[in-house]
Amino acid sequence: MNGIPTTQRLYIPGPAGQLESIFEFPSDGEILGAAVVCHPHPQHGGTMHNKVAHTLARAFVRSGFAVLRFNFRGTEDSEGEYDEGVGELDDALAAMAWIQDQQPDVPLWLAGFSFGAAIAVRAAVEQPVAGLISVAPAIYRFAGKLEGQPDCPWLIVQGDEDELVEVDETVEWVDSLAPGPELLIMTGAEHFFHGRLHELREAVMEFVELD
Repeated sequence: MNGIPTTQRLYIPGPAGQLESIFEFPSDGEILGAAVVCHPHPQHGGTMHNKVAHTLARAFVRSGFAVLRFNFRGTEDSEGEYDEGVGELDDALAAMAWIQDQQPDVPLWLAGFSFGAAIAVRAAVEQPVAGLISVAPAIYRFAGKLEGQPDCPWLIVQGDEDELVEVDETVEWVDSLAPGPELLIMTGAEHFFHGRLHELREAVMEFVELD
């Protein structure tokens, strides 16, 4: 499946008002799964249009998934205000509920980048999913003291030259989990994976398709 996408721009209901969203799905075949992608920190320029979030969405579409990206509350045209990660978790759960209503018969995956990766981890603990992709998860800042861990196939991708999320911090956190996720450290990659987005996309597709 080559994942040529059909793209719909829409608003979905969120706990603090409407959430601006992009819904994409392969137009040339059966939908094999659904995924929600969470974007990086909204107070540092993060939106659903971020290149890493877009790369994650495209990886899922090419794997035959229907994918929802959305702007957290208070970001661009989404209603509400930034809520320190608390309300944003509720936004992610609302996005998951929306796409499950649209695609009730396929497995649901979650993915996120940086702040969005931490939110997605928390959401996957609260609402079990079929799989999870965490890219450069800002875990200690936004998802500390988890009540358990996601119980699903789980890939973490981290650059070893990340200037915002320390690779040693991520490794320490992964080592504290049991059985823990699969960890892929990309040598020479920094936080936004400049020049490495193709590799990131291929790694995500391989993990999704092996599950």
